[in-house]
Amino acid sequence: MLVVDMVELPGLVGRDLGPSDWMVVDQDRINRFADATGDHQWIHVDVPRATEALGGTIAHGFLTLSLLAPFSDQTLQVRDAGKGVNYGFNKMRFLAPVPAGARVRSHQVLTEVEEKGGGWLLTRTVTVEIEGQEKPALVAEWLTAVYP
Repeated sequence: MLVVDMVELPGLVGRDLGPSDWMVVDQDRINRFADATGDHQWIHVDVPRATEALGGTIAHGFLTLSLLAPFSDQTLQVRDAGKGVNYGFNKMRFLAPVPAGARVRSHQVLTEVEEKGGGWLLTRTVTVEIEGQEKPALVAEWLTAVYP
């Protein structure tokens, strides 16, 4: 994990923040996400039906997206930031489904840092990899703001 002070952020543009740890996306996590969001589509939660049709269930795309928060905590820490805020996405694409039981991790590159309201707006290009697969689960241009 890269640990920096806010003043250092502009000098890190283009920096590869490296990969996060691997995380298992098991059926229990998928089911809990379905319960939390109300999205009980069969491709996510009906194991027998999904196994017959698809070879198994797959994680919700938004579940995969939500993992960016814990992955980010493993790649970049701004020591003197009083708060950090999710600012949104410039673009985001789901490229491959995450099968239940698969391991995923993120790989992040800090692509832009701009001054924003007394803090910094960070743009990171984030790729979520699926272990053993060439095609990533998702690629996103993610915006976060950090303030003293």
